[in-house]
Amino acid sequence: MLLEQDSLHSINGHFEGKAKIAKWAVLSKDATGETSSSQPSSVIESWKEARTRSVEDNEMSLPSIAAAYSTILRGLGEDPERQGLLKTPWRAATAMQFFTKGYQEQIIDVLNDAIFDEDHDEMVIVKDIDMFSMCEHHLVPIFGRVHIGYLPNKRVLGLSKLARIVEIYSRRLQVQERLTKQIAVAITEALQPAGVGVVVEATHMCMVMRGVQKMNSKTVTSAMLGVFREDPKTRDEFLTLIRS
Repeated sequence: MLLEQDSLHSINGHFEGKAKIAKWAVLSKDATGETSSSQPSSVIESWKEARTRSVEDNEMSLPSIAAAYSTILRGLGEDPERQGLLKTPWRAATAMQFFTKGYQEQIIDVLNDAIFDEDHDEMVIVKDIDMFSMCEHHLVPIFGRVHIGYLPNKRVLGLSKLARIVEIYSRRLQVQERLTKQIAVAITEALQPAGVGVVVEATHMCMVMRGVQKMNSKTVTSAMLGVFREDPKTRDEFLTLIRS
C-alpha cells in the first residue's frame, strides 16, 4: 500500500507537535513479490487516538474474558468442566491480555529521559528486532523481524527504546501495514529526525494454519519518511545495510 501526505499531526496520539516531514509512504509485498498501492483510507484517522487500558481494567475484565472462552469451548463441542480444561479459560484470558499489553503503554512514558542532544548526522540502524503480534482479523499470531533506521537531526534516541516502540505497537491487535507505519510515525513525532525508515518481515499464521496454508510465505512492508522517502540514495543505503 502506497500512501502520501504533506504533513502529519500526532498520528499515534502521543505527541502534540507536528511531524515535519514532506511525505510518507508504505509499500507492501505479498509472497509473490507483487507491490500494490492505494489511496489513504479513514482508518488513518483512528491512529490519532491513544488506545490504552490500565492494570485495573485488566483485573476487572479478566472474569468476563474467561467466561467468553468457556463459551467458545462449549461452542467447539468441548466440556470446559473436564480436568484438562478447568483452568484453560482463565489461562487463555490472561494470555490474551499479555499478547495485547501494548494497549497499557504509551510512547511518551517509554521515551521519557531517553532522547539526547547529540551532534550526529549519520544514519542509525537497529535491525532484526524480534516482533510478535496478533492478527486482528483472525486472532492468530504474526511474528517476524523489524528493521529501523533514522537520520538524526541533532537528537538521538536510546537504542533499546526503538525495540520498546516495536513492542508497544506489536502487542496489540494489528495488521502489518498499520504496525509498520505506527512505528515510523512514533519515531518521527518523538525525534523530528531528517528521515525514518522501517521494514517489517513477518509470517502470518492466518496464512499458514488456515486459508491458503502456505508454509513459507512472508509479508514485507516498509514505511519511508522524510529523506528516506525523498532521496533514493539514502533509502538504498538503508535497505543495503539491513540486508548485510
